Amino acid sequence: RGDPPGPAGGERITAFVVSNGVHTDLVLPLQAAGIDWRTDFPPAQARAAPADAAWIGFGWGDREFYLHTPTWAELTLRRAWGAAVGANPSLLHVSWLATAQLPPDRTWVISLTPAQYLRLAAHVRASLPRGRAVPIPGAHYGPDDAFYEATGRYHLFATCNTWTGRGLRAAGVTVSRWTPFDFNVTWWLAARGAR
Repeated sequence: RGDPPGPAGGERITAFVVSNGVHTDLVLPLQAAGIDWRTDFPPAQARAAPADAAWIGFGWGDREFYLHTPTWAELTLRRAWGAAVGANPSLLHVSWLATAQLPPDRTWVISLTPAQYLRLAAHVRASLPRGRAVPIPGAHYGPDDAFYEATGRYHLFATCNTWTGRGLRAAGVTVSRWTPFDFNVTWWLAARGAR
């Protein structure tokens, strides 16, 4: 994984975009540029976060879909329709990750200045109601994740990938103007050699 081209000199902070082929997450260092995400998102809120976690993943999406569709087998027409029309509140899905957990074939590197990183972090924080991380008790997909209340409503024109794209644009990373699908995000990163 090589960093994409960036301005010469100066401190750079590595972050990632991870895609499962449909949904994208922002993956940020657990500590960087004076931000320690463990303050807002203590790893103890996962069932068993990795002891060597160095990264924290953020994905935004529809509450009903997130909580009741852990795999595509659970997808129902009612849930898909509810998400498409913005019928439900949203959640933030947070994962604590060790470096070995980043899938090399679905991970894109982004190299940021501290100022860019702080703008990306501000985007994540702006998704929390009143700036506070409020966990959903007992809501997990696996041992290393948790769900939190979030602002906004998911719908056809504001998807999980739209949320990722907005954050990247706020940080000065080039992606499509509108990013409803994962490839609208990852195509630009792949074009910059961000793998």
